[in-house]
Amino acid sequence: MAVAPGVRALLSLHQSATWQHSFGLIKVLLRATCLPRRLCSAPTGGDETKPPVNTENESLLENLNLMGVDVKMARQRQPGVLRKAFTNEKGLAQFLQGKGASRRVIASIISRYPRAITRSISHLEQRWELWRNIFKTDSEIVTILERSPESFFRSSDNWNLEKNIAFLTSLGLNTKDLHRLLTTAPRTFSNSLELNKQMVEFLEDVCAELGGNNPEQFVRSVISRNLYILIRSIKRVKTNIDNLRASLELSDSELLALLQGPGAEILDLSNEYLKKNFNSLQQKMASLGCEKADIKKLIISYPMVLYIGPDTLSSKLDCLLAGGITMQQILEKPKVLDYSTQNITARLEELQRVGYDFQKNGINILDSSRKRFDAKIEKLSVSADE
Repeated sequence: MAVAPGVRALLSLHQSATWQHSFGLIKVLLRATCLPRRLCSAPTGGDETKPPVNTENESLLENLNLMGVDVKMARQRQPGVLRKAFTNEKGLAQFLQGKGASRRVIASIISRYPRAITRSISHLEQRWELWRNIFKTDSEIVTILERSPESFFRSSDNWNLEKNIAFLTSLGLNTKDLHRLLTTAPRTFSNSLELNKQMVEFLEDVCAELGGNNPEQFVRSVISRNLYILIRSIKRVKTNIDNLRASLELSDSELLALLQGPGAEILDLSNEYLKKNFNSLQQKMASLGCEKADIKKLIISYPMVLYIGPDTLSSKLDCLLAGGITMQQILEKPKVLDYSTQNITARLEELQRVGYDFQKNGINILDSSRKRFDAKIEKLSVSADE
């Protein structure tokens, strides 16, 4: 049956209204951000169909090139973005410029994290406001975006970010702690709130099982010392705790003190890496005549020794011992192992040149700043010449 002209007109009007309602937000966004038009990647002409799945948006590529974006890098990082029909590169550029970002910085951000151009202005404004609760100035945030654009653009869920900020604040973490988390381990804030809560509850249980009476303080200490802990699995952290207890034969009180102290820094290492480094350290120290108690003492006082690979650690120890330093001195001042083998060698040579006596004067000088070390060498050189 033929449709009456009046009915046909009503249907046409209804379809038009539906289409406009569905795509109205996009059209408003484009009008707000597409000046000039050539810097917006919406399709031109009357054909508004999306490009084929495997075809890049030529209009977008042209815009990115005009903005100074490294398109080759962007294609390697997130190729799917270059196939999108609607993006917001012009709006993003205007937004960041308003916050003090230069054209070069904006191009660098997009080159390294192309997905940034898919964020709407309202999303950007809301996220910026959340970050400003933690950072003092816009320029601080721009600096972080330049260094790590993923930290800001990785998640599109502002509500989840807000909930995580509130939760972490409720743990007693201060603005400085949140600042460090956002800049060092931003995935913490894109985790689901439930996932972060599970790790916190696990750490509280560990504290209680070891006889601790302040689980909240324990959690704050662990997170403050190990910013990556919330993006690791509970299984990994638990296995490392169990391995440390068994390998070092630690009592509950010893393990509790280690975990809420410097030992927290090694909890996020892979289980195999931690085990391998412990076994290598044990073998090396045994070959140098050390007892089990010496190994335990070293790890408790300087857990970061387990971060050092076997070959590097062996090289550092051999270098120190060859320079006239005893293993007992290293155990008393293990932070000398923080320095590279090259640095240790250079310092030992300078000290040998001025006749420095490690047995008489100790090895504290090796663990001093460059400025203090140079001043000491100069003073010793004058004394040697007199």
